[in-house]
This record gives sequence, structure tokens and C-alpha cells, in this order.
Amino acid sequence: MKKPIIIGITGGTGSGKSTVAKEIYKSIPAEKIAVIEQDSYYKDQSHLSFEERTKTNYDHPNAFDTELLLKHLKMLMNGEAIDKPLYDFEIHTRKKETVRVEPRDIIILEGIMVLVEPEIRELLDIKLFVDTDADVRIVRRIQRDITERGRTIDSVIDQYINVVRPMHMQFIEPTKRYADIIIPEGGFNKVAIDIMIAKVRDIVSKREVIE
Repeated sequence: MKKPIIIGITGGTGSGKSTVAKEIYKSIPAEKIAVIEQDSYYKDQSHLSFEERTKTNYDHPNAFDTELLLKHLKMLMNGEAIDKPLYDFEIHTRKKETVRVEPRDIIILEGIMVLVEPEIRELLDIKLFVDTDADVRIVRRIQRDITERGRTIDSVIDQYINVVRPMHMQFIEPTKRYADIIIPEGGFNKVAIDIMIAKVRDIVSKREVIE
């Protein structure tokens, strides 16, 4: 198997990076593409009490098990399947279940810290930064954390002001300079998404001709 093309998609919380990843994914035959969510690689915290886990700063690079993520990316590059972890944000630790991910021609890696770690950046063939205004991002964050992660509106706002925003400015915003392409307004930027889909389809079709 040829080395897969790895596409990194990053941006701040609520920027629309997951939407961009999904649009690219569904445009390519499932046997040709896989998505790895960086959120799945938050560190296991089962050894901590629930109260200790609730204090986790999910917007800091240290919250991620980067070592495992790198190991899994390299396995996929070598044609090996991985067992991707799953994370439960209601209990703030990993689930016992994992998801089997087979190697594919195209691997999408999506997450807020995708361009932060140099070792991960070196593995990426295409680097995308989804750039969306902060007011839009916080509204999306509130909606997601309340409906999907069991948070209260007060806790989400407090976390955004005291943790999310300063971490974004310190770690995520500076990585924009590493991006090959910056996509304004995320999932609403149909032109940019269509261009990326065309690029990915071209990569897949050329591989099929060579094979």
C-alpha cells in the first residue's frame, strides 16, 4: 500500500473544522478515506476522581495523548489498522470501547491542536486552518457543550472566558502561519470546500491510475 495522504484540518473551537472534514469525507468513497478526530486522543483520566477530572483544561496541548496519536498515524502510514480510542466528555475520561480504523488512501486528522505539535505537522501533506469569527465560535461552543456534553450555559461561558479564549490566542491562532490554505467561515465556505474536494478526488483518481 502506498503512503496515505494526510490532511490536517484545524481551527478554534466551533470554527467549523468538523463540518469541513465531514464534507470532504462524504465526497470520497468510504474505502478510500478515514477520519481521525484529535478529540479522541485526550488523555485517559480514569485514575483520577471525577472532581479532579472536571478541572481538566481541554484547550491545552498537554491534555492530549500526542504520543499515542503519533503512533497511530505512523501505523496507518505503514498500512496497519489502529484501534482509535473514544472519549466521554460527560465523565471526562476515555470509554472502554475503541473503534477499528483501517488504513486508507486519504487520512483526515481534525482537531484544535493539529498544527501545534511539530512532529504531527511533519506528517501532514496538506494543512488547513478554518478561520471563523470568535462570536460565531462561542455560540457554536455553547450549543455543542449543552446538547452533547451535558454542560450548563454558565459553565460554558465561564470556561470560554477563562480558559478557551486565552488558550486559543496562545496556542491555536499562531498556528495559522503553518497552514497551506486558510478557509474563512468553515462549513459555510462552499467554494473553498469544493476546491478541497476536487483536490482530494484528483489525488484518489491518480492513485487508482497508478495502481
